[in-house]
Amino acid sequence: MDRDVDSAFMRRCLQLASLGRGHVAPNPMVGAVVVHEGRIIGEGYHRCFGKPHAEVNAIASVAYESLLPQSTLYVSLEPCSHYGKTPPCAELIVAKRIPRVVVGCLDPFPAVSGRGVARLREAGVEVVTGVLEAECLALNRTFMTFQTRHRPFVTLKWAQSSDGFIDRVREPGEPAARISDDVSSVWVHRLRAESDAILVGTRTAISDNPSLTTRLWPGRSPLRIVLDEHARVPADRQLFTDGLPTLVVTGPETDYPVLPPSVEVVHLPFGEALIPALLDELYRRRLQHLVVEGGAALLQSFIDAGHWDEARVETGPLVLEQGVAAPSMGRLPQQTEWCGRARIEWYENR
Repeated sequence: MDRDVDSAFMRRCLQLASLGRGHVAPNPMVGAVVVHEGRIIGEGYHRCFGKPHAEVNAIASVAYESLLPQSTLYVSLEPCSHYGKTPPCAELIVAKRIPRVVVGCLDPFPAVSGRGVARLREAGVEVVTGVLEAECLALNRTFMTFQTRHRPFVTLKWAQSSDGFIDRVREPGEPAARISDDVSSVWVHRLRAESDAILVGTRTAISDNPSLTTRLWPGRSPLRIVLDEHARVPADRQLFTDGLPTLVVTGPETDYPVLPPSVEVVHLPFGEALIPALLDELYRRRLQHLVVEGGAALLQSFIDAGHWDEARVETGPLVLEQGVAAPSMGRLPQQTEWCGRARIEWYENR
């Protein structure tokens, strides 16, 4: 079949896959369509972790099963070949006698990793791979990074004034400068809902008293992580008292005070070893996506060490004239968009 035709149907797979965003982690987002004589007769996507995969939903949506042996299945990620929370999709495809399968990208997960394609070919199924491969990999960049680099995907995020400050110089108890507006605040909460963990430093936890939840967007709140080497964050902060899970990272010799059951304390080395040790700890906990929200020194440490994958910098119309300088990327953004009155610049660490 024409490569352009395959690409067109794969784009539909990507559209469907994105509908699972925020609901399927730690699984990847996957979309699938069934095509008979150039016409889509079934489609589906992975809707929720632990539930049927995209291929299962697409095949189940076909009204006339008798058409399957003359159809092509398009799927954005290699069909699984192992028994997990659901049966292997490769076996279902073989059982339904679908003769041709077009795959966007291979699955790096060790239990799959080429085995799904191999199983289909062993059964005589024609398999085409690598259609819109870059787009399919990008859709699940957090999953791919976690599987191939054995660490979470790291997103840096901050808001800055139009003249390059993330906050004014404040006295204790004085509220922070409000850079995000009502529209861009929703965008921030959506980003949180799509992540597994969110990280702030000691000063941010003390001065801002943030909750770091998804109040403005449906979905689960991420694990909150606070760096507090010397146990300086007061026990009355929202991160410690609202009953939601929080991880405190403190120094190896720090005797941290007793906190509620929702707060866990882990001891890691600080200094240059901190970020690699933290990423190793989060990988061990199977957390795929970390968002670093502040403060400025913490964000700059990730930038300087190169331990980041993307940065999303929100610039609002507020002018501060002086204050806490925003981190420096030292490069040009790859993409710019608008959200309310804020300009969002995207950077990628390639």
